[in-house]
Amino acid sequence: MTEHQGLPVEGYQPQSDAKVSAVNVNKRLEEEVLRRIDTLEQTPGVDRRWLAIGKTQLEQAFMAINRAIFQPARINL
Repeated sequence: MTEHQGLPVEGYQPQSDAKVSAVNVNKRLEEEVLRRIDTLEQTPGVDRRWLAIGKTQLEQAFMAINRAIFQPARINL
């Protein structure tokens, strides 16, 4: 099993192939839904305010899910 180097950001550790693969699947799913939202933004009669709220919460959800997988640590100050 390959271990991928962590991001060059404090708190991010090397990641396994399985974890990288899982996050890549999530990124594809997120992109599919974001493209649907892009289409809805151009649709007459759609409340763009609620759509923006939904988009933001969707982005936050995927960030939280991916963070659960990668488990970045707190850093020492």
